[in-house]
Amino acid sequence: MPHVTAIIPARFGASRFPGKPLARDTGKYLIQHVCERVSEATTIDRVIVATDDVRIGEAVRSFGGEVQMTRADHVSGTDRIAEVADRLGGADSDLVLNVQGDEPEIEPAYLDQLVARMRADRADAGTLATPFGPDQDPADPNAVKVVVSERGFALYFSRSLVPHIRDQAESGDRPWLLHVGVYAYQRGFLLEYAAWAPTPLERLEKLEQLRILERGRAIAVERVASAPKGIDTPEDYARFVARLRLG
Repeated sequence: MPHVTAIIPARFGASRFPGKPLARDTGKYLIQHVCERVSEATTIDRVIVATDDVRIGEAVRSFGGEVQMTRADHVSGTDRIAEVADRLGGADSDLVLNVQGDEPEIEPAYLDQLVARMRADRADAGTLATPFGPDQDPADPNAVKVVVSERGFALYFSRSLVPHIRDQAESGDRPWLLHVGVYAYQRGFLLEYAAWAPTPLERLEKLEQLRILERGRAIAVERVASAPKGIDTPEDYARFVARLRLG
């Protein structure tokens, strides 16, 4: 059975919420909540925080987490996790998960589902998707849509409303799928992918995963029941703190 490593990229300078990983109104760092949640997945053997910030590194070590320091010039979280994955030998990790450092309510069972899908299909990469909820606006360009084949592989990702409904009578009930930004990669493929130059559609949509499709490689899409509530702003964080205290 392959070894599975979850790598959580974390940076200090988020434009809408500087210092987000170190927010601590719950008594734990936000990045600690994420690490603990990911560690609950039964298929994950190792959890590593990847950061270029010594403050985040010190915080992770303070709660007994594993951290690896990376270069500061990475343009994306994928580049950051690829640097760490490159240090892992194939015997250390065959499968690498990229879990965002601002999702303290990620469902461990969803990560297990994604790992199971990668083991079953041997896809280059895998990700998650969920139907839009009644309170979510599919037309929001910040909500990325994914179009999926009958076999469960990504055909396209877009910020636009795809598929386009030409005839409302044919649409069914809200046919759009919301992309959930958790990824799994075969380790060798991740290193190959991170070395590719950005592609035209990727640059237009500002969606890095399109690089994989434009190069003719496959992304398995595992459907889950709902999307985690990510933390983008201080207001999001305040709502997370309130939910935790109520729970």
